[in-house]
Amino acid sequence: MAIRRVMPDIRSQAMEESRDFYGLLGFEEVMNLGWVMTLASPSHPTAQVTFMSEDKSATVVPDMSVEVDDVDAAYAVMRESGAEIVHPLQDEEWGVRRFFVRDPNGRVINVLSHR
Repeated sequence: MAIRRVMPDIRSQAMEESRDFYGLLGFEEVMNLGWVMTLASPSHPTAQVTFMSEDKSATVVPDMSVEVDDVDAAYAVMRESGAEIVHPLQDEEWGVRRFFVRDPNGRVINVLSHR
């Protein structure tokens, strides 16, 4: 399995202000569903940061997202390791297949692949 990108997920109730602030550093909005917004570097599009006011289908906002080329394989590896699955593997209506897992530091990681 290969990693495609890694990005921090920041819980925020100040989405517009965050977009404007990070825009000063050169980030541009590349996705906005109202409750989640991703900003990216125009020169390095995999350099991204995500802001979330909530998570539409999970009870927790993740701390980080890791996009992999095979989310099913990543899920199998995590389950076999005994890691705590926080949100089950599922297809989401916004075009990703994902699950959440807790790392040894207590952080919730959103592991995903685009469909």
